[in-house]
Amino acid sequence: MSYAVSAFLGSHGFVEHTDVASVADSILFDMDEGLHRRKADQDMIRTWTAKPEKNCVNKSVIVIDAGGTNFRSCLVTFDGEGKGEISFMEKTRMPGVERELGRKEFFDQIALNLEHLKDKADCIGFCFSYPMEITEDGDGILLGFSKEVKAPEVVGSHIGKCLSDALVEHGWKRPKRIALLNDTEAALLAGVSSSAGGKKYSSYIGFILGTGMNAAYIQGASSEIGISKPEIIVCEVGKFCKIPRSTFDIEFDKTSTKPGTFFMEKSSSGAYLGPISFYALQAAARDGLFSKNLAEKILGMKDLTLIELDTFLHTPYNTSSTLGAMLAENGSAQDYERVFEILDAIVERSARLAAAILVANVVKSGEGKDPTKPVCIVCNGTTYYKTHKIALRVQNYLEEILTKQRGLYWETVCVENDITMGAAIAGTLNIDK
Repeated sequence: MSYAVSAFLGSHGFVEHTDVASVADSILFDMDEGLHRRKADQDMIRTWTAKPEKNCVNKSVIVIDAGGTNFRSCLVTFDGEGKGEISFMEKTRMPGVERELGRKEFFDQIALNLEHLKDKADCIGFCFSYPMEITEDGDGILLGFSKEVKAPEVVGSHIGKCLSDALVEHGWKRPKRIALLNDTEAALLAGVSSSAGGKKYSSYIGFILGTGMNAAYIQGASSEIGISKPEIIVCEVGKFCKIPRSTFDIEFDKTSTKPGTFFMEKSSSGAYLGPISFYALQAAARDGLFSKNLAEKILGMKDLTLIELDTFLHTPYNTSSTLGAMLAENGSAQDYERVFEILDAIVERSARLAAAILVANVVKSGEGKDPTKPVCIVCNGTTYYKTHKIALRVQNYLEEILTKQRGLYWETVCVENDITMGAAIAGTLNIDK
């Protein structure tokens, strides 16, 4: 990195090359605090779900995936070897997005969305990616909606029970089980089915780095924290706040819907990389880091999206992108270099923070000590896979911190249709009470 950019970042409190191991240690401390029900940034959410000991076979499960503007539903059928096949897939609008709904109307709309799957299975796996408390019977109590869903009467409801009642009213046989889970738990469970063909994993982690971020791991039995057998724990790691922040982060945070919260997510997930980069470029333009013409153009920008940012990092001289066109017309060779270095530093920080999260989760699992049985890390999210060098960098940091420094073994995997398959598996699990 050039001296000028390094000095600029330092003057704004932006830490170059964030220490992955130190952040991981801080996350581990916070995880322990949360598990002991002391004050912690992360919500350490119990799922009351254990890893299935064997694959589901010869079974059909209805799967629902709801967590944004889209509502997806399908049937997953597992064959005699545990391989799942998806059928009857439909995508509709999430109830409550277009207008406000009451509780009964909300669940009636879900029942209508599922009409094409009526009585095709007696179990339902419901990936419901909104804040909720999971109960011991696998139901979920909604704590609050986000992502534009307007159905305030649903808050506090048992989602599975209310849906079961609505389905019966619509002429269904009452489902034997409706299991509620979020996308990180679904990703983790999908990893369980990926160990065929002579592979063995000692544990599993689900990791989401897309618009938002989250992680889940398997906690070993511990009388100290009241867990009697291994159980999947969802860590709301996006809420973690014990990380250094730059003036760019602080200024952007003031404009966010929930200022003073979710520092980890705001520093590294896809929804925020564009805005943080926008604030950084604006500051650099004001500080005289760019030529006069380019500085004026950058100060005239209204925003910067992750897509625009990523397009520039992948192809700096592509004039179809906003930054590429701006630099082609107004920038010098030095401007190209400095814009690239600033944006790359922000993306590289995302990779380091993501790696720290994974290091903490692998260490907390207590597994990965046998190289023939690594920890399986199921990664999901377009930010992880598509943003400039994030996946490559994360794996390099994991190799250094986990394997070389701690002697722990891991493997990142991409499971096709992971959320759907994981939700299907959850729908078949029998949880001992």
